[in-house]
Amino acid sequence: MPPPVSGCLLLLDVPKILFRALLSVHGLHFPLEETVVLIGGINAGAAYNGTENSTTTIYPLSADEEFSFILTEILALANGGGTATSEVLRAASQILPGDFESWYNEFNWLGMRIHDLATQAKSATSKREALFRASSYYRFSSFFLTGDSSDPRLYDTFEKSLEDFHEAISLLPIPGELYSVSGPSYHIPGYFFKANAGNATKLPTIVVGSGYDAAQEDSWHALGKEATDRGYNFVTYEGPGQPTVRRKQKAGFIPEWWDVVTPVVDYLSQRDDVDMNNLALIGLSFGGQLAPRAASREHRFKAVFSIDGLVDMQAAVLDKFPDELTTLFKSSNASFFDKVVSSALDQPDTSTLFKWFTSQGLWAFNTTSYYDWLSQLGKFALTQELVNNISAYGWVGKGEDDDLVGGQEDVLARYYNASGRRDATFQLFPMNLGAGLHCQLGAEPYLAQAAFDWLDGIVSI
Repeated sequence: MPPPVSGCLLLLDVPKILFRALLSVHGLHFPLEETVVLIGGINAGAAYNGTENSTTTIYPLSADEEFSFILTEILALANGGGTATSEVLRAASQILPGDFESWYNEFNWLGMRIHDLATQAKSATSKREALFRASSYYRFSSFFLTGDSSDPRLYDTFEKSLEDFHEAISLLPIPGELYSVSGPSYHIPGYFFKANAGNATKLPTIVVGSGYDAAQEDSWHALGKEATDRGYNFVTYEGPGQPTVRRKQKAGFIPEWWDVVTPVVDYLSQRDDVDMNNLALIGLSFGGQLAPRAASREHRFKAVFSIDGLVDMQAAVLDKFPDELTTLFKSSNASFFDKVVSSALDQPDTSTLFKWFTSQGLWAFNTTSYYDWLSQLGKFALTQELVNNISAYGWVGKGEDDDLVGGQEDVLARYYNASGRRDATFQLFPMNLGAGLHCQLGAEPYLAQAAFDWLDGIVSI
């Protein structure tokens, strides 16, 4: 499920239109109003302005803002054993800014080398740790390749990633389990990680869904161990449009997200180690928009989390367009809209973020039309009416420096509070503690403390 190190405003010449390129996330990013990227040091030469300052951005890892952000995302996985800091920093030093091939080559090479370490390991612990890291590097090697769905590397490296992850979870002290359940026209793959809770039988259980681009395997490293160490079963899943289902079943995102989540809940209800009275649903980034959609019809959750989530991604995109382009989209002239976006992509100075965000959209929504992709996004919007149907307790998180979508997290909290059911808990994560990025990248222990301490209180009700 993030903004780049600060934000970017890029104007492109597109047939008489000033085209603002979008910033995306691990989930989704959009542009802020200014760029503050100082390679070689943040605020180099500037006067020290105190420990309470929250305006300084996170140290950039690349001269390319989108590369820098995704590198930060990969580095953050080290908190949960998904990567190692020096391995990531060394790769970052070798990658050419904005060059998708050098990105692929470095992380694929790193995946192979760390996989070799796993094969040489003498203990199960050493092998498991190396397999987790190799899996992450394989997975991220193809991150920027979604612009060509016929590229075999999109599939080959992902398959290697899954193989290493599956072997790694089999070596956990309490082995992780793979499961697969059926949706209306697709299968939903997932993982079940049992809590570290001694002889307890039925345990409170957290179900986590990612967003626009992130893989469910990342969620284990971000929050999984934090959850299981606190006595929660930890469950992940992927639906249409998300990495495994998109690759293996060619299924794009669907707005009926309850059709994805309800089969997962049905599966959990058949297990003898799940307390069905204490289920929580977490959505990260775009998943923070999908989770409330699911909870509006699936009422077996006691709590629903939207972590830096969205209310209306389409509105957020259109808000970053110049008026002329928004008018063009609303005119329903699909062919001309597609030509305009294609023209923007052909400009020599087009940002990495814009290239990736649009190509990821076509890939994840399984379409070849930019107009169709953007139109589909509108079908996912959260409304007051939809939130009124949520019976669970709500928790909405926002990173202080994650001003991506015009305060949509605040809007979602207001929807909860106006529903007449239960007020939502709103949590702002400050930048001066390094927690202000999208989905609190790099500050996962703080996120876990805030979210799971709150959940402890809900479970006890």
